[in-house]
Amino acid sequence: MPPLLAVPNVSEGADRERLERLQSAFGRGVRLLDRHADADHARSVFTLAGEPGALTEALASGAAEAIETIDIRGYRGAHPAIGALDVCPVVWFDPAGRDAARTEAVAVAEQIAGLGVPVFLYGELAREPGRAERAYFRNGGLAELWLRMESGELRPDFGPEVPHPTAGATLVTARPPLAAFNLELDSGNVEIARSVAAGLRESGGGLKGVRAIGLQLSSGRAQVSTNVHDPLAVPLGEVVERARELAAPLDARPLEAELVGLIPRAALRGYPADVPMRGFDPSQHVIEARLADATD
Repeated sequence: MPPLLAVPNVSEGADRERLERLQSAFGRGVRLLDRHADADHARSVFTLAGEPGALTEALASGAAEAIETIDIRGYRGAHPAIGALDVCPVVWFDPAGRDAARTEAVAVAEQIAGLGVPVFLYGELAREPGRAERAYFRNGGLAELWLRMESGELRPDFGPEVPHPTAGATLVTARPPLAAFNLELDSGNVEIARSVAAGLRESGGGLKGVRAIGLQLSSGRAQVSTNVHDPLAVPLGEVVERARELAAPLDARPLEAELVGLIPRAALRGYPADVPMRGFDPSQHVIEARLADATD
């Protein structure tokens, strides 16, 4: 069985020294496949590959560093977040690794909780369907999370009954690979991006498994930030074409794209040449290629 993957997301996207410390901590005993930092989102995503057990130790090490170096109370990023280590999914690439990923994710959750941070399980590890979406925990931000936890309305799966004073809370799951995929429009109107995002979202009648929000970037462009939960069934080219259809009546179009982390090769099927992915290198950003490198 190939090694498991993990994709911890931390609420820091600009401080180079802090990111180097986090990278060193997350990389202990495992292989770092990618680091993607975004100052506008105030977010960095690390992609790790490692064996069961070693991955838990690396994620716990990174969580401890995030708690030490990131104060979520000052968070001003465009991306929703409630924790220093905001999201920590363990990922199986081969379906044979699903059970191992689920076991590893629970072990990771227990380790993070032991550091004094409440942990919520989401996705297919959620203890009830209403807790499956990350938005369930993030709506209203950290201030609302405090109120919900203090009142007893929201209880963590592991750890303390209220958020950590400076590190907030962490969301943990096990899942197959998804595509974190951002589209920049040839418009600075964030309302256009929000309209396109609403049309893309599965909850709005859009593409199956797609979550999307519209954001304003410091560059002046508007961005549609998406998570494509099944990029094998809904490849990125399909997301681009649907976004193009939604933006056209608003006198806008997708101009450039950005991939956060890695994707399966099949997610590139039918991808259009006229919306380039900034900095994309198949040898570096396709999971199969990186796992082959890791086993050479």
